[in-house]
Amino acid sequence: MKFLLKADRVIDGSGAQPLPNATVAVENGKITSVYQGEVPESASAGAKVLDFPGSTIMPGMIDTHVHLNLPGDGTSLEDAVKEPQGVLVATATFTANRALAAGITTVRDLGAMTDTVFNLKRAIALGHGTGPRIVACGQPITITGGHTWYLGGEADGVDGLRKKVRGMVKQGADFIKVMGSGGGTIGTLSWRAAYTREEMQALADQAHALDRKIAVHCLCAESTEFAIDAGVDHIEHAGFLIDGKGNQKFEPRIAEKLAKSGIPVTGTLAVSGAVVKMMSARENLTEAEQAFLARWRGMMADNIEQFSKLREAGVRFVAGTDAGWRFTPFDGLPLEMEMMQQGGMSALDAITAGTGFAAKAIGIDDKVGTLTPGLAADIIVVKGNPVDDLDHLRHLDLVMQAGEIRAHAQKAA
Repeated sequence: MKFLLKADRVIDGSGAQPLPNATVAVENGKITSVYQGEVPESASAGAKVLDFPGSTIMPGMIDTHVHLNLPGDGTSLEDAVKEPQGVLVATATFTANRALAAGITTVRDLGAMTDTVFNLKRAIALGHGTGPRIVACGQPITITGGHTWYLGGEADGVDGLRKKVRGMVKQGADFIKVMGSGGGTIGTLSWRAAYTREEMQALADQAHALDRKIAVHCLCAESTEFAIDAGVDHIEHAGFLIDGKGNQKFEPRIAEKLAKSGIPVTGTLAVSGAVVKMMSARENLTEAEQAFLARWRGMMADNIEQFSKLREAGVRFVAGTDAGWRFTPFDGLPLEMEMMQQGGMSALDAITAGTGFAAKAIGIDDKVGTLTPGLAADIIVVKGNPVDDLDHLRHLDLVMQAGEIRAHAQKAA
């Protein structure tokens, strides 16, 4: 099928300023050209013209941190993983399609039960249904009893970790995910590094030896430093927790080291933002609920402050929500971008962090992420100009994936 998509402007995902009065040509699932002004007759011949006055054409969004097994409705991880694996595959199917309907045409899954998300990815590849492009790690590698241990990724010691990385690649992992510190799992220590320097180095070396990127969950400065020194490819959260009460202490030395490394970070600001948004919308909160909301508002402000300080140090961020975790929705990437803007990022930079730079950071910029001729036609059309107001990302005229129209006029969270 051949399309000409016309709108008031095009944002190409590269970080360049919007191109006014532009047209994107699509043929056989690929982007063929981006025109400004008049379109050549040769491009128009046989094409279906879709005109969106007042709107903006841009690449499909990329959420670089999701957990498709989790519903994002407040169900705890401990409760979610008690369900049969068939239920987890079904849940992943539903959550993936929520993302796609919201214009998120690619998701990177950062941890699922055994091979459940691999199975969903395979079914989509076979053409049995639709869904976003999925980049998946399978089971996150974690210490015995560590964060998300019940997903099946426990491994310890240099030899055990090398073997586990090899096993994950054998299963079909697109990249390797490691829990570098504790996290929300009961009994784990989010303010301490989980693996030693030697173990982290072994993980990174083995992943790279098998041509896989490695992403590391880091909620404390020590875990971040170990990951930097090991030469990992991506850091999730980059927190500065110092105790089990949620207190953080920013460390300029680590921030400077992280910036110098060039390792991109996913901030996942939407986790606290989604909780605050959900609780703030409720009426007649109990005293306990008001205290809960106040605590999360404090954490949200703290997270935005840490994000801002890291950016000032020169750290590069990509957009990722941690969708599925707690109350974080699968259509919540616009919320993440808005919070990134609150932390000092421009609207255009936030959009780039969720399109072109996201694709580069996770290693798929040769396939999607920008409106570059030859790349897959993963394209959305949003009402208005999102550079003026990121809320426009919630109001879609069109979702196209590989040249196929997937959705119209959806509204995101």
